[in-house]
Amino acid sequence: MKVLVVNCGSSSLKYQLINMEDEAVLAKGLVERIGIEGSVLTHKVNGEKYVIEEPMKDHTIAIKLVLNALVDKKHGVIKDMNEISAVGHRVVHGGEKYAKSVLIDDEVMKSIEECSKLAPLHNPPNIIGINACKELMPNTPMVAVFDTAFHQTMPDYAYLYALPYDLYKKHGIRRYGFHGTSHKFVSKAAADFLGKDIKDLKTVVCHLGGGASVTAVNGGKSVDTSMGFTPLAGLVMGTRSGDIDPAIVSFMIKELNMTPEEVDTTLNKKSGILGLSEIGSDMRDIKKGVREDNPRAKLVFNVFHYRIKKFIGAYAAAMNGLDCLVFTGGIGENSPENRHEICKDMDFLGIKADEEKNKEAIGIDTDISAKDSKVKVLVIPTNEELMIARDTKEIVGVLK
Repeated sequence: MKVLVVNCGSSSLKYQLINMEDEAVLAKGLVERIGIEGSVLTHKVNGEKYVIEEPMKDHTIAIKLVLNALVDKKHGVIKDMNEISAVGHRVVHGGEKYAKSVLIDDEVMKSIEECSKLAPLHNPPNIIGINACKELMPNTPMVAVFDTAFHQTMPDYAYLYALPYDLYKKHGIRRYGFHGTSHKFVSKAAADFLGKDIKDLKTVVCHLGGGASVTAVNGGKSVDTSMGFTPLAGLVMGTRSGDIDPAIVSFMIKELNMTPEEVDTTLNKKSGILGLSEIGSDMRDIKKGVREDNPRAKLVFNVFHYRIKKFIGAYAAAMNGLDCLVFTGGIGENSPENRHEICKDMDFLGIKADEEKNKEAIGIDTDISAKDSKVKVLVIPTNEELMIARDTKEIVGVLK
């Protein structure tokens, strides 16, 4: 079985074609600037890169070019479209209705559309991508894999805000959590790496990148996570503020005469690492600033790690213990400096990293625990596309 994984943004599209017999990636790529001048498709096969520059006014045209690339005589990897058994779509928000991935039908599409009010920046492009694939591949099964689904196992006392209950019942205002596909994949991969049954492990997964979140996984189930009603909550991120006193919002509106839209833009796109440092949103630039003794870079470096350490401690308390701490995401997988700062002075929780192992662990499954660490400290690269493909295979396999 070959599964096409599609992840649509408002003007971009990422894809992978995966052979599920051995989970090998046959081809992958990125379409950028959809609907914008300068549209480009970068298609990769066996390390070889093929760039296609062609106007793409919408996602349907982009998907068509992707499919053409996959069957191209020179750089294609399949003979015809019939070799694609199913398409797995990343969908950011599934609300409370979906605690697992589902086969897409009219009812599912309606639910995804209804959740657009909860994820206005993400669900609409996800819907566009699904519709584009349905138009070009009408007889191919489509599966929706939700970022929020993994977190639907959180207990009510973890996901409810202390707001009037009607706001939850009538408007769905609660904590949903995101990055669920990544947290699910990484927590399972960590258990496999250790040779343990995931049901026997209490794990904290730190997904650290431009967007960042921490999840408590107890026995394979998400029991708490740092993101909330939206992906704005929790950790300090590239351009997002993370947790703040909610009264700051009303202060910005009343005292600073900012519109709700301006507040939203400030918190989502002008805050976090970028806002505090005024250097940039990329952690690599911050680390460079730290080496150059830039005081603002040092400040952001400390704030970033302090928030993460607090969540790790809180989740260890929530689970009444901790067996495994896992780092993933662009920063988590590739930055020994950041992992060092997070693990530093965490001995009281039984967390100790081996500095030499930590320095060598770049983007590969690695145990970086010190010999006397009571908690296993791992680096596990995430693979959301493979998780989407696995879920898609499982669901479509039942149909055959």
